[in-house]
Amino acid sequence: MVKKHTAHQSNAQVYGSQDEGTSPGGGWLALKAVEEHMFRQQVPFTGNRLMLAMNKHTGFKCPSCAWPDPVKPAMAEFCENGAKAVAWETTRKRVRPEFFERHTVTELSSWSDHELESQGRLTHPMRYNADTDKYEAVDWEAAFREIGGSLKSQEDPWRVQLYTSGHAPNESAFMFQLFGRMYGINNFPDCSNMCHETTTVSLPESLGVGKATTTLDDFDHTDAVFIFGQNTGTNSPRMMGNLHELVGRGGAVVTFNPLREKALVRFANPQSPMDMLKPSGTTISSQYHQVRIGGDIAAIQGMCKVIIEADDRAQARGEKRVLDHEFIEAHTHGLEAFADHCRALDWERIKRHSGLTREAIEEAAEVYMTAERVICCWGMGITQQTHGGDGVQQIVNLLLLRGNIGRRGTGACPVRGHSNVQGDRTVGIYQKPTEAFLSQLDKVFDIESPRKHGDDVAACCESILAGGVDTFIGLGGNFFRAIPDIDRVAEKTLNTLKMTVQISTKLNRSHLIHGKKAFILPCLARTEKDIQAGVLQTVTLEDGMSNVNGSTGQIDPASPYLKSEVAIIAGIARATLPPHTKVDWEWLSEDYTRIRDRIEAVFPDMFKNYNDRVGEPGGFHLYNAARERVWETDSGRANFLFPGDTLDTGMTSPQADYFQLITTRGHDQFNTTVYSLDDRYRDVYGTRMVVMMNPADIERLGLEEGNLIEFRAVAEDGIERHVSGFRVMPYDVPQGCAAAYYPETNGLIPIANRDERSHTIAAKSVPVTIHLMDTEQVQQQTGMLATA
Repeated sequence: MVKKHTAHQSNAQVYGSQDEGTSPGGGWLALKAVEEHMFRQQVPFTGNRLMLAMNKHTGFKCPSCAWPDPVKPAMAEFCENGAKAVAWETTRKRVRPEFFERHTVTELSSWSDHELESQGRLTHPMRYNADTDKYEAVDWEAAFREIGGSLKSQEDPWRVQLYTSGHAPNESAFMFQLFGRMYGINNFPDCSNMCHETTTVSLPESLGVGKATTTLDDFDHTDAVFIFGQNTGTNSPRMMGNLHELVGRGGAVVTFNPLREKALVRFANPQSPMDMLKPSGTTISSQYHQVRIGGDIAAIQGMCKVIIEADDRAQARGEKRVLDHEFIEAHTHGLEAFADHCRALDWERIKRHSGLTREAIEEAAEVYMTAERVICCWGMGITQQTHGGDGVQQIVNLLLLRGNIGRRGTGACPVRGHSNVQGDRTVGIYQKPTEAFLSQLDKVFDIESPRKHGDDVAACCESILAGGVDTFIGLGGNFFRAIPDIDRVAEKTLNTLKMTVQISTKLNRSHLIHGKKAFILPCLARTEKDIQAGVLQTVTLEDGMSNVNGSTGQIDPASPYLKSEVAIIAGIARATLPPHTKVDWEWLSEDYTRIRDRIEAVFPDMFKNYNDRVGEPGGFHLYNAARERVWETDSGRANFLFPGDTLDTGMTSPQADYFQLITTRGHDQFNTTVYSLDDRYRDVYGTRMVVMMNPADIERLGLEEGNLIEFRAVAEDGIERHVSGFRVMPYDVPQGCAAAYYPETNGLIPIANRDERSHTIAAKSVPVTIHLMDTEQVQQQTGMLATA
């Protein structure tokens, strides 16, 4: 077991309500929040009853995050945010055609994101009428004919973009990519491009795989979990239960995060009666290190320096070595170059870039060295950096030093966001498909797929700005609200795109940023019964640790006019592709086992006996070579990789003349969906227009708490980007850093502010300046808010 350490907070002061003595994450307030959301969506009885079927065999999978389920789930196998997601999609509120008769698109564009989605579930397919500036009801077959006609008349198919949300199950994602490739393109921007594409690109360079090497079982056998840039309590709350259990058996949680997040400090597990009786909950992080934004690489390499030099001393003394040299010699490549790099690092530069003291880094390294088994987790605080791929690879280097890959209780664990974002990529949603995949797809369907690589999210946005896109089809999500440079891209979209099609459950901002032709096609939600040809269908999803499970809707659809995603894709394909095509889209859409048979045919090793295995309790786990210590890399080994020769490569240098802004979720938020304007984990209520700043920075700029400020982006392209009306809030964040909510701040982010290799937008490190708004600006802002 790991050597015990007292709770430690490095390089931080605690301000006001951020004090550890306040209410913990989770606890009674979590239960209260769940019931409030159930009542707000008018489903107190239906919603609570439905929760008992969530994440259960023969039930439905959570529509929120991708955290895996235990083989034997608890009676209440869900978290606060999963319950909010269910309440949100099972709401009794409806957006019928009459709603659109009362409101023009121009009027709706002035509404907040929360107001738009709060109207309820869409009930009918809708078509935009430019003459009236309103959406009007349209028959399904008429919608398919018009969409298909427009696509068939497209002179250049590569001017069409097919976006996929991570909510889409394997069956609809597979159908969508099949349609796109038969149409002749590989333009598949998807939400993975916005979050963990960095992991998908950089992790294979180190380990040969782009997925977690852990399973949920490993968390039951680990001694320490290191968390980098991941707000567990808000973004994957069920993971808090695993951390809670780890702490209970004497293990350690070491957290690196610029923001001091409440649940990672203290947490009261709602499923633990003892915790619920304690007002302060359980201390989760034995160490909490508040790195500078972009300082993770320096912190991790500082830890590696401590560990490598401790090994050097042990060797000189003839003592037991610290590194796992047997593992390193048998399985890795490049240690000596990396070790020399770390030995040469200067502590003053490590401290300056990381924002941590040497003592803090040494204490974190001590936990790592004394733990027999370690798991490292990371989230978008790592991946959404300009050198996020380098950050991922430093985490892997740390694990490799002591053989913490491919043993029970160890591993690399990227914490994915949306519930099937990993599964969509597995079944073919990728702009850079491999030849092996395309060859097998062509063989199974007797088609000829294009080989040219397509656009990811960043390239899609750049194509729109360059006038290179005619048609956009979105399979779920809220693309035009989630992207960077949203103001510029939205203006271009409205002025140049010929057609937009959004497959959605609820009204959102992307329906209002439309082409000259525009369709809203309402689809079934995860919780609803999907009946095709008289038979209840099951869809499948892959969680963040490569487990594939079935999901079967439990309640009647919100409207008899809704169609499944699979049926909608099949309808568009039938209306678009030549009638002599050898794919019978209607036949496939009538029985999802037929789609899974085709997925198995394309991926025979990965999905062997797909339909039989998905029916088993707990589903099945996809093979992961690195977990077996098989390294599918060019070297045939796990690689120690590091950026350049200096710490300046791969991270943001500390600057005095501008701030690094981290864009973040509120606790009542999932991606761009805002459940309410509150964030009780940060004591923000009734608004999202706040900027969280270190009190020393507030004083340095001559600001006061409550002042309204304007952000101005710092970018090399000369384009002015600014957003205003954010209220100054003292918060526990490192000096020179600030935090604000997204998507309200997405207009500040240049498309070019991204990881070089993966093109993942660096939304967690946005260079900005902060300016006090003058009286006239404040009056204008107040007037705008009053009008809204």
